[in-house]
Amino acid sequence: MDALDVSRWQFGITTVYHFILVPLTIGLAPMIAVMQTVWHVTGNEQWLRATKFFGKLFLINFALGVATGIVQEFQFGMNWSEYSRFVADVFGAPLAFEGLVAFFLESTFIGLWIFGWGRLPRRVHLACIWLAAIGVNASAYFIIAANSWMQHPVGVAWDDSRDRPAMNDFWAVLTNNTTLAAFPHVIAGAFLTAGTFVAAIGCWWMARNMWRAKKLRAASEAGETADLPPTTSPSQIDATPEDLEHDARRLWRPVTRFALWVVMVSGVALFITGDIQAEIMFKQQPMKMASAESLCETTTGAPFSVLAIGRQNNCDNITQVIEIPNMLSFLANRDINSTVQGVNELQVQYQEQFGMPGQNFAPNLFVTYWGFRAMITWALGSALLALGALWLTRKKRVVESRRFGLFALWMIPTPFLANSSGWIFTEMGRQPWVVVPNWEDDLDPLRIHMLVQDGVSNHVAATVWVTLIGFTLLYGALGVVWFMLQRRYIIEGPATYDAVPPDEPSDSDEPKQLSFAY
Repeated sequence: MDALDVSRWQFGITTVYHFILVPLTIGLAPMIAVMQTVWHVTGNEQWLRATKFFGKLFLINFALGVATGIVQEFQFGMNWSEYSRFVADVFGAPLAFEGLVAFFLESTFIGLWIFGWGRLPRRVHLACIWLAAIGVNASAYFIIAANSWMQHPVGVAWDDSRDRPAMNDFWAVLTNNTTLAAFPHVIAGAFLTAGTFVAAIGCWWMARNMWRAKKLRAASEAGETADLPPTTSPSQIDATPEDLEHDARRLWRPVTRFALWVVMVSGVALFITGDIQAEIMFKQQPMKMASAESLCETTTGAPFSVLAIGRQNNCDNITQVIEIPNMLSFLANRDINSTVQGVNELQVQYQEQFGMPGQNFAPNLFVTYWGFRAMITWALGSALLALGALWLTRKKRVVESRRFGLFALWMIPTPFLANSSGWIFTEMGRQPWVVVPNWEDDLDPLRIHMLVQDGVSNHVAATVWVTLIGFTLLYGALGVVWFMLQRRYIIEGPATYDAVPPDEPSDSDEPKQLSFAY
């Protein structure tokens, strides 16, 4: 592989790894803010325990997300310096706002939230987590605005003196219709991830508590000692059956039901926003959407492909097995009899427009086709968890099935994989463009565009291989740390002393400051 191939692999690996952490941070911060708000309003100590428990998991994820995100900023200068020079006047602005506004809110108010327990007034402390949650989501908006400009450049004019586009309307960049469609979809995916994460843990803890309570009660009635596996959870070591059942019903069930409704609402939002985003993509990036359906020939009344087989990176070897008639035309134009351009026609059209007869303008059909379907399929894991858990917790019931508790844990990775698959589809489907030409807004598309091979730095491949291997090994080690920390504290569960409000006296010898953070 040459420097271009290795640079693409490095950016793809580091970006996907970083974005595994991002949806949980974006979605979990507002959910923790809601939990703390409920405690603030009702005084129910169980919501305080939930706040500190999930706050601990949030901080682990946030710390690793920051560490991996910093690398992304340097990627542009290291391996993509030509791209950085080309888009500098535009790309730098939303990234600067992300740092000055969003990251300032995140870092400042998360710090105040961590150190402010028992020191700040309750309302001020509550405001800190809400401001941090706003900062996290604002950060996502500015990043998506920058990415959307690459998908659909607006608000610029060609600068002949510097031979690159110059931004003349920052507001147009921020209100790009691609941004306005992508942002709600990304946020809905983040809430789906966080909701699934919280609900799955809640289901597992309910099942665990009810099973241990049943075993303890049966042993007590038989006058025996319960043969239970050892636990590292302080709240379960000396717990009675009544204590365990109380936690299942008063702590885990309300938190889980809250998370399940977050999953349901975000799932509906994903469906709606995804449809809106796809309709825009059909107009702005028809090659991406044709590739997503392996639609090789222009078709009137085009069907939606449910399953296609063959060597799918070659239009000559694709066989459509299952199709929904006319559905693709409806999704593209809201007309079941409309015409949708195929890959082959678009390939000829782009070669003529840009005078590049040898350039392949089609993305990798296999990755694009299956990335789109993987995104949808993985998201079904959250739907299965939500439907099953809502049924099992109806009418004040709790989850008692250990099998379902384990099933819930196995569903945690599915929304993470769905988010990553969606971004792989979005970015791979944009190839070979790194800045897609805009034919809609009279922006001189024959100059305001960039092919991926034109954006790479002038490195030798060996130089990039060193950093690729280094980042992969480092990120792999950090991934193990992330998993072990999450696993440890999920198994330990909420601390009993966290039920005592931090600004009230306590007889506990447990540490009061940062006790929820490690």
